Amino acid sequence: MRKKFLSVLTILMISLLAAYAQPGRKVESFNTNWKFYLGDEGDAKNLAYNDGEWRQLTLPHDWSIEGKFDEKNPTGQAGGGLPAGIGWYRKTFTIPQTAQGKNVFIDFDGVYCNSEVWINGHSLGKRPNGYISFQYDLTPYLNYGAQKNIIAVKVDNSAQPNSRWYTGSGIYRNVWLTTTSKSYIPQWGTFVTAKVNTANAIVSMQTQVVVNQKGLHLKASVLTPSGQLVNSITTALEGNDSLTTVNQNIVVGQPKLWSVNNPYLYKVVFQVLAGKQVIDKYVTPIGIRSFNFDADKGFSLNGERMKIKGVCMHHDLGALGAAINARAMERQLEILKAMGCNAIRTSHNPPAPEYLDLCDRMGFIVMDEAFDMWAKKKNKQDYYQYFPAWHKRDLEDQVKRDRNHPSVMMWSIGNEIREQFDSTGITLTRELVKIVKDLDTTRPVTTALSEADGKKNFLYKSGALDLLGFNYHPETYADFPKNYPGEKFIAAETISGYATRGYYDTPTDSTRHWPTSSKAKFTQGNSQFAVPAYDNVAAYWGSTHEETWKLIKKYDYLSGEFVWSGFDFIGEPVPYPWPARSSYYGIIDLAGFPKDVYYMYQSEWTDKPVLHLLPHWNWEAGKTVDVWAYYNNADEVELFLNGRSLGTRSKQGEELHIVWKVPFEPGVLKAVSRKDGKVVLTEEKHTAGKPAKIELVADRKLIKSDGKDLSFITVRVLDAAGNIVPDADNLVNFTIKGKGILAGVDNGAQASMESFKEPQRKAFHGLCLAIVQASKSAGLLTVTAQSEGLLPATVVIRVK
Repeated sequence: MRKKFLSVLTILMISLLAAYAQPGRKVESFNTNWKFYLGDEGDAKNLAYNDGEWRQLTLPHDWSIEGKFDEKNPTGQAGGGLPAGIGWYRKTFTIPQTAQGKNVFIDFDGVYCNSEVWINGHSLGKRPNGYISFQYDLTPYLNYGAQKNIIAVKVDNSAQPNSRWYTGSGIYRNVWLTTTSKSYIPQWGTFVTAKVNTANAIVSMQTQVVVNQKGLHLKASVLTPSGQLVNSITTALEGNDSLTTVNQNIVVGQPKLWSVNNPYLYKVVFQVLAGKQVIDKYVTPIGIRSFNFDADKGFSLNGERMKIKGVCMHHDLGALGAAINARAMERQLEILKAMGCNAIRTSHNPPAPEYLDLCDRMGFIVMDEAFDMWAKKKNKQDYYQYFPAWHKRDLEDQVKRDRNHPSVMMWSIGNEIREQFDSTGITLTRELVKIVKDLDTTRPVTTALSEADGKKNFLYKSGALDLLGFNYHPETYADFPKNYPGEKFIAAETISGYATRGYYDTPTDSTRHWPTSSKAKFTQGNSQFAVPAYDNVAAYWGSTHEETWKLIKKYDYLSGEFVWSGFDFIGEPVPYPWPARSSYYGIIDLAGFPKDVYYMYQSEWTDKPVLHLLPHWNWEAGKTVDVWAYYNNADEVELFLNGRSLGTRSKQGEELHIVWKVPFEPGVLKAVSRKDGKVVLTEEKHTAGKPAKIELVADRKLIKSDGKDLSFITVRVLDAAGNIVPDADNLVNFTIKGKGILAGVDNGAQASMESFKEPQRKAFHGLCLAIVQASKSAGLLTVTAQSEGLLPATVVIRVK
């Protein structure tokens, strides 16, 4: 039996070694078995350092989200009041002897911020930018076989404040180990574009290859998603011991075009060949599409005119912080897609690579943004101090990394840049646009301008921008063609409307600006640190959602908009003082629960039938309540209270909602929408009794046993009849058993001081959220929610 076991073990060892011995590319996740220390430990870069007492963890990791909210933390209220500081990561690993003679690289998708990396005590370099992806060559310093290697990473986020929003801290994106032959395609070494006509597409490929032997060829093959060959081309590689660039073209007959409704993805497989042997293999997904911005007709995709219905998104994932998780990002995009959103602006930095992969696959147009500041600072310790030395490298790396994504249709080189107010903006705009154009001429370059007067704006005066992007200033939209003749337009950032999910006050007859100007002190708030969820409160520089959307849809030359913002995010809690620590701007709250205005957009941005009634129906007797309804696909809506008709309303002119003023009485408020006299939808609001029980609703009851997959579980506090209790704030405790862990909790409250990581959370207006994460083994994951005086609830998640 022992001999048989050894024989099997030997075969497995030979197979493993053979995998490394084979020529070609090997890309492995390098996220596991890291050790972490929070604090400055300068000797940790040394090979002999003892890290035996350090915490062991799996990347991606954000240490700030694990901390406590405190207004004394140097990140300040704008950064969410969470800690920052210095952290160290170390990993011990081995490389097989068979990898000797190959190239071994480490790829970091993002480290916030000021990272320094060492391998076996040798410095590999520094990258100050916290959002950029980068690579180091480990090859000259590695030990092979049984000898150990130690990589050390210092992350220094101690210089504060360095951001206007929550950044997170640490190696918060994925890390990869890439092994290649000596002849190989370098990182981001392909650039694939396509020109479409009525019958076919010409796919053009520009590929860099490091050539270290004679007689090599580069083969490029276009494949369908299922792997079926469409066409291929093979080209001899010139030179030896050099970097060469190869240009190739492939015809794709009757191509299936990528669109927001049908995001069809081909892939190009590049192979470096020595005879029939594959020396290297590099895969680039592509979407074949055409798009255009027109000064008169706005935006078109594949020849079809359409509005860009976009939102701005920061990078945090609520209770998960900045540590990226593909499922958490996918959930956000699913919620936005259901609203009718078709575009994302990555505010105000390069996103995680996986985010763009999702946008490619799910059908979103992307404005890919580089910087929030150039050489003039917005915060005392921000990127401005590194901009002179690093902006060219960082922007080049962003463009090279992201230019093959079909979802990316605009490059933004900055947001509300302060150089727009002086002549330095002319020189820098031209320089940055040239950096982009040297690498990609297929997409327009824009920047988000807060100064809307072209006579005063030096970025506009540069003449270098392909697409004029305004932040706010809807008063300029009607006269845009007159004031900016021949210019193409995108509303790069709009609205800045505030809302707290589930909170209402009346009347709603006028729009409120909190505060009323940049010089006015904010005094209009309340002790709950809440903003009414009716769409009638905005920042002084902004507007309501309805005001701006009416204009965007009215004028053809307005290509579309990016609403500030899609989701609430940690930090920038305007207009309230501490303890507010998260934003109020989102259409969706921090936990992922839609606010009421979500349904206004759904009624305008989709063709699906919509009828949404607000507010809840729990009020003091006799109070007059403004009842709003958003609807579409109907001629009218009739409102009933306890069976009595309160009248029929329909939208008049440019109205996007209808209103009744209703004296409250307990019971049932019911709305019925009709088209051609036939009922389309019905919605009811019931007066709820006291909290009696908990209900758990999982977004997915089957998740993968990969150690990463998530299920988002909505916790609803109900009365005995099953109605959500709109003022319920019961403390809910969570127990997790089986194949997974509790990854985070939230409730969407913008001023809550509760930890995202404790196994409990107060309900906020009847709701809270538990996020559970799968283990790496299959089985059942049981989640139980309990609260004093309430019937508990349990949900079982299958981990497969």
